Amino acid sequence: MINYILKNENAVYHECGFSCDNELFLKLGSEAYFITDPRYTTEAKEQVQGAEVIEAKRDLSSEAKKLLRSSKIQKLYYDPSDFSVAEFNKLKQSLKLTFKSAPNFSQKKRIIKSEAEIELIKTAVTLGSKAFDDFAAYLKKKGFNQSEQYINFEAMRAMQQHGKYDLSFHPITAVNANAAKPHAYASELPLITGDLLLVDAGLKYERFCSDRTRTAEFGEALNFSKTQTFSDKTKQKVYDTVLKAQEASIKAIKPGVRANEIDRVGREIIDKAGFGSYFIHSTGHGVGLDIHELPVISQKSSTLIEENMIFTVEPGIYLPNEFGVRIEDMVQVTQMGAEIL
Repeated sequence: MINYILKNENAVYHECGFSCDNELFLKLGSEAYFITDPRYTTEAKEQVQGAEVIEAKRDLSSEAKKLLRSSKIQKLYYDPSDFSVAEFNKLKQSLKLTFKSAPNFSQKKRIIKSEAEIELIKTAVTLGSKAFDDFAAYLKKKGFNQSEQYINFEAMRAMQQHGKYDLSFHPITAVNANAAKPHAYASELPLITGDLLLVDAGLKYERFCSDRTRTAEFGEALNFSKTQTFSDKTKQKVYDTVLKAQEASIKAIKPGVRANEIDRVGREIIDKAGFGSYFIHSTGHGVGLDIHELPVISQKSSTLIEENMIFTVEPGIYLPNEFGVRIEDMVQVTQMGAEIL
């Protein structure tokens, strides 16, 4: 049986159904412990499942070390991304046991989603899709001549639905040349008729994330479907190429295929269209409790795709100082292939 320690909030939540911003989770054989401070003890005792809640009298690492000494275990796994150097040195000081580095420890455990998790993610995606529709309706009514910064604020409001949901991440609302930056910061650039608009946004439902990107031309007919018409021929060619690449990559998904094969299929289409050097990121990433999880769908990833993995497929073409196009959907791997969520 593996003994391990966790600090990341989503990793801890996955283990026991509760987390906070000051915690440690210990799994020692058949016993589990949730260590926190007095600010969170009451709520932790109400919500933590399958673990004993321990209120730290001093600091969390001191409480953890007491448990580790009394357990007499010889080896403890940890994710190095969970701890700062100072935290890790304090934790291991004076302990006579071996600490084993296990990068992405929790994400590897969570890479295959349970049926319950899939339903929560599907709900998040459905809510996120409706929020995109609400945002499009707002833009058609009041978006003209508003700055990227202002419409970014409105995108957040649409996703959060007046505070009901948390954001998966800070939305991206990029116009024309700013859309050529995959993770553009909103500027004071105004949105006017005929502009290209890229929107990347998502919300959380019961802590599970959604993630979606749409690119469209701003005007009276604005919508965020994947069928888009652009008045500029170059923009239309780029958009159609990205859509073709996305559809081909999704079609290539099935259990047993490698992640880099999914990436290759779409990337080849973009390359053959003459835009290969302008597809500057990976094809996709897992989504769950974290907005970026395993698996990674990239040229370098040899991960074997399995049923009930959930990840994005989001090819893009970015022409510096001109415009960028990205189309992104989340998919679930099924026995038959991929279901677009």
